[in-house]
Amino acid sequence: MHFDKSKVNKILVIKPGAIGDVLLCTPVIENLRHNFPDAVINFLTQSYCREVLEGNPYLNRVLTYDIAKGDGSFCLIRNIHNQKYDLIIDLFGNPRTAVIVFNSDAKYRVGYRFKWRSLAYNIKIKPRGGEVHNIEFNLDALRILNLDIITAKPYFYYNAVHREFADDFFKTNGLEGKKVIGFNASGTWPTKVWYPEKFAELGKKFGSDAKILLFWGYDKEKETAIKIKNMIGDNAVLIPEVNLKYMAALIKKCSVFVTNDTGPMHIAWITGANTAAIFGPTNSHLQGPLSENSIIIKNDSLSCLGCNLTQISECPNSHKCMGELSVDYIYSKLLKFMEIHK
Repeated sequence: MHFDKSKVNKILVIKPGAIGDVLLCTPVIENLRHNFPDAVINFLTQSYCREVLEGNPYLNRVLTYDIAKGDGSFCLIRNIHNQKYDLIIDLFGNPRTAVIVFNSDAKYRVGYRFKWRSLAYNIKIKPRGGEVHNIEFNLDALRILNLDIITAKPYFYYNAVHREFADDFFKTNGLEGKKVIGFNASGTWPTKVWYPEKFAELGKKFGSDAKILLFWGYDKEKETAIKIKNMIGDNAVLIPEVNLKYMAALIKKCSVFVTNDTGPMHIAWITGANTAAIFGPTNSHLQGPLSENSIIIKNDSLSCLGCNLTQISECPNSHKCMGELSVDYIYSKLLKFMEIHK
């Protein structure tokens, strides 16, 4: 289908989740604003991802829905249809988003050639998910429209209020002026998580030379963080219950943020924090941090890295990517990294 840029005044970008995936879509938003400076540009995502996009200067509105609360597909489809978009870009392409796009009545409907879901789109992208970084995968939606691409840098907004909170927290907990190692030991998928016991052992290796700041987001993650704190002792501190903006400010103050492949990992490198990312079943070349002050740590002795298996029970190699990733190996990597990025 021929794409006429002059016919576009209202745009919707769709990416339901997760936090990291939505973050890696933000270059699409900035590039759209560059190409359509006067257009209305909205973004549809699940409610738990709203904070990722709040404050983004290139968006007009963030639209959300909540599957967990039973937000009905029919109402969502009707609402998007009634908003009369000229261009909809579906960066996910699952059955739900494909149906939303198909029923939108948008003149231009852009999406990936994923089996039957491609019927929803009249401008279809050849997916390169196994070939290029996720950012470039998303930007392919603009390339197919022959739009200018001026940046591939993701964007996450937080402000002075969040930084002041982080400063106060560091002072109150005796962390100001200290070497602070941030640990993000949780994750949505079990296979992507380095073991809490290993995080605790790693924290102990720093001894009194550093303080360990333990990050968490949900109740289950808090349980993990408390477990690690109890194993490390008084040298470890838990962050309080905070949203993603305050978490970003706390991460930025750490000497290094040691993290599994999760949403906070992307927040860390995108906001310029020193980031050490532990990878196993996910392909770091496709989904890892891209900043100069980040390092990817993985068990390079294995040929099965990047298998994308999400459950430990599915793994035929007994989760060796994490189980055989030693504390001493990561500790040595961190010391060298921290020497360079002081």
